[in-house]
Amino acid sequence: MLGAKGGALPLASLNHISLVCRSVERSLDFYQNVLGFLPIRRPGSFDFTGAWLFNYGIGIHLLQSEDPEKMPRKKEINPKDNHISFQCESLSMVEGKLKEMGIPYIQRRVEEGGIYVDQLFFHDPDGFMIEICNCDNLPVISLSGEPIMACKRVMSLLPQQQQQKAALQL
Repeated sequence: MLGAKGGALPLASLNHISLVCRSVERSLDFYQNVLGFLPIRRPGSFDFTGAWLFNYGIGIHLLQSEDPEKMPRKKEINPKDNHISFQCESLSMVEGKLKEMGIPYIQRRVEEGGIYVDQLFFHDPDGFMIEICNCDNLPVISLSGEPIMACKRVMSLLPQQQQQKAALQL
């Protein structure tokens, strides 16, 4: 198995995702005005068109496609496609804003042991899937028994997770 010698890589956190765009300007507008990211300075030594944004503890790097017309166009919103997910405080407020902005989306609901997670899925201008959810409702339970730090719940939920894990094993 990969990584068996010496364990996994010593990572600290997710830094950024990079997205190739048909139009950096159009994507920049979307990530700023729809998702609330803020433009930040990128190295001036880059010899290609792009933009960097930051918010919510992660960066998004937009890269101009060298051949925008050859980029695939996605029309169907498929929750099983590659996507990035953002936690929100009020899904109804997000849904209202998406309607107000005329952004097509679909809703899904996941249920696990009486706990419900509601999700909204939509595309950025290039068809990359975005999910907005209340995923914090669902406990993150390690299959290996190792403590996991997740979102707001960090270590305060370990006793609750252990109880839920024990209940699932019954």
